[in-house]
Amino acid sequence: MSVVGFDLGFQSCYVAVARAGGIETIANEYSDRCTPSFVSFGPRNRSIGAAAKSQVVTNCKNTVQGFKRFHGRAFSDPYVQSAKSNLVYDLAQMPSGSTGIKVMYMEEEKVFSIEQVTGMLLTKLKETAESALKKPVADCVISVPSYFTDAERRSVMDAAQIAGLNCLRLMNETTAVTLAYGIYKQDLPAPEEKPRIVVFVDLGHSGYQVSVCAFNKGKLKILATAFDSDLGGKDFDAILVNYFCEEFGKKYKLDVKSKPRALVRLYQECEKLKKLMSANSSDLPLNIECFMNDIDVSGKLNREQSLLSNIGVSLRGELEQKSLKGEDIYAVEIVGGASRIPSIKERISKFFGKELSTTLNADEAVARGCALQCAILSPAFKVREFSITDVVPYSVSIKWNSAAEEGLRYEVFPKNHAAPFSKVLTFYRKEPFTLDAYYNNPKELPYPTATIGQFLIQNVVPQPSGESAKVKVKVRVNVHGVFSVSSASLVEVVKTAEGEEPMETDQAYFNLPGVYCSSLLFQTSAEDAKQEKKNDQPPQAKKPKVKTKTVELPIENNLHWQLSSEELNTFVENEGKMIMQDKLEKERNDAKNNVEEYVYDMRDKLHGVLEKFVNETDRDSFSLKLEDTENWLYEDGEDQQKQVYIDKLAELKDELYDHLDELEVTRVGKQVNDAMVWMNTKMNQQNNQDLTLDPVVKVAEIQAKTKELYSACNPVVSKPKPKVEPPKEEKTENGPVNGQEGTENQPSNPDKAASTGTEQETAENKLPEMDID
Repeated sequence: MSVVGFDLGFQSCYVAVARAGGIETIANEYSDRCTPSFVSFGPRNRSIGAAAKSQVVTNCKNTVQGFKRFHGRAFSDPYVQSAKSNLVYDLAQMPSGSTGIKVMYMEEEKVFSIEQVTGMLLTKLKETAESALKKPVADCVISVPSYFTDAERRSVMDAAQIAGLNCLRLMNETTAVTLAYGIYKQDLPAPEEKPRIVVFVDLGHSGYQVSVCAFNKGKLKILATAFDSDLGGKDFDAILVNYFCEEFGKKYKLDVKSKPRALVRLYQECEKLKKLMSANSSDLPLNIECFMNDIDVSGKLNREQSLLSNIGVSLRGELEQKSLKGEDIYAVEIVGGASRIPSIKERISKFFGKELSTTLNADEAVARGCALQCAILSPAFKVREFSITDVVPYSVSIKWNSAAEEGLRYEVFPKNHAAPFSKVLTFYRKEPFTLDAYYNNPKELPYPTATIGQFLIQNVVPQPSGESAKVKVKVRVNVHGVFSVSSASLVEVVKTAEGEEPMETDQAYFNLPGVYCSSLLFQTSAEDAKQEKKNDQPPQAKKPKVKTKTVELPIENNLHWQLSSEELNTFVENEGKMIMQDKLEKERNDAKNNVEEYVYDMRDKLHGVLEKFVNETDRDSFSLKLEDTENWLYEDGEDQQKQVYIDKLAELKDELYDHLDELEVTRVGKQVNDAMVWMNTKMNQQNNQDLTLDPVVKVAEIQAKTKELYSACNPVVSKPKPKVEPPKEEKTENGPVNGQEGTENQPSNPDKAASTGTEQETAENKLPEMDID
């Protein structure tokens, strides 16, 4: 079973895996542990990660980045429309009304959903993990920002399914960091003692998140979260870009934003400048050659200039709500790529009145926390017991309508309520009814629509007496942080004869002391377990006159921006086709590179190690052939099918020994090397010996060694090529009967005939040998 954690970042991704030695962040094919969150579309294939980022200038219209913020959003969303004007690539509306990305792929205009594009990125991360683990990867834990809504979380889950991944848990990024921090601590307070309060600040490329966490031995509990989804490293890049756009406009009369390619180049240079500014306080230059209209541009900037005056910290209200003071906080841990900016560190430190702690890897802590969570959930690893209690980021309410109860509303999970968690609600109904779930404080959302979804409780019927039936509905926030109506049941009252044993009662069925059940919290405390055991005993009614039974009710879900199963299946199928196309294109390019590599390699050898073994005429002839092949590669052979390159390489190679078995060739090589070692050893011994003494080796010994070498090697190197003859067709007058030839060709000797039949039967029963070549 694979144990993998994916940090699915806005700008870059990290992959961590669990191994016997612990958690390890793995490198991609470029030996880099950071994989850029870029996908580039070309006329023949896709490029993902570092290969896609390298095309951001040359193929800017078809290279997409920053698509993570469009998950679960409508195309008409004001946020999408405002971001659209700052993008180099094009957005488009999907048939469902959600946001899609329009690119040219396989020389056709295509519109991909955000789930598909994220699925492509996850496919790349999955391949990276499989390459490191040397086995298939399916089970994983994926990180998401703590401020993601239900629609965004479900969208990421769909993307994981498109990539062929089984996401065991969608984990909040700051919660993953708290796990990576706390599970290794040996000095945490005992469960009954006052917890250790640690604040975690995560400032990434696109979001700013803060979590207050309480640690005890073997468990952590998130107390509060705060976030700003519009504050991150990208905003600092934008500030620098806008500054230089204005400066170049005045200095060189250039409208940078009118040229997408120039704008992309400026973003790249400003990102580099930002990193330099984090480590240097002096003036730093920015120079770009042939920036626009063949004009070279230059400028300079230092971090003391007041470019970041609008950065603030938004946790004061949360701390006041939890009655936390500065002295209650044990440490303030800071992670995230943008946390390296000195002015940010200074402001956060000043707010908490504490020196900041940087014991965690700023870039890799999230991925490592996800891998740890996956190891906890996996039976493949034995991990120290460590329970995690997260929180609900936004208050969730439900509303319903009925004849007697018009437009009633109820807050099911207030903000910062523990999660995962389940509650059971009781309704009295005579007919099917609908529950609408929504976020009841839209001002908290980085999202214009507060709707979560609609849930229709079906098959509700009145009691036999005509009265309203009791309906138990279980609502839940699961491990992914997603709200759902997980089950519903109808409680039927059935009259019984006096003295009859009661059926399982309502309390025993739900195992609840009341309507709301603390024992349904996934991480139960010791007190909860005792209460649960106590409640497990059914009421001792000696002579009940009624009994109850429960009937499970079907629920029809209508979730906001949820992909249908048909759409999802289509996306999964299309991803498989694109993976195959990428594989075919890679094989084609590899075949082409093999030809080019052979041309350069043999050209060097002809004038190097092989020069003494080739006469001048053959060398000139072969050199000319190599030159012709090289010219063909850059002209007619620039874009050919895979088989053409394979045939071209076969033309160049000497086929004299192609028929030899690889094992035989290896054996010959070993014999020759052994003989060479023996000869060199004897020569060294002879050179170091006085000439008056007998030689270390005699002629007879040399002749014996030579004969041994020839007898071992000659049969192999002189082995003739096998002759391939077409099978002879023997026609009979009446044709074959049941696979055997006619009676005219049967042998007259019965003993011989019997023997032939046995041999044929043995041949038929013998399994065919595989042709390894």
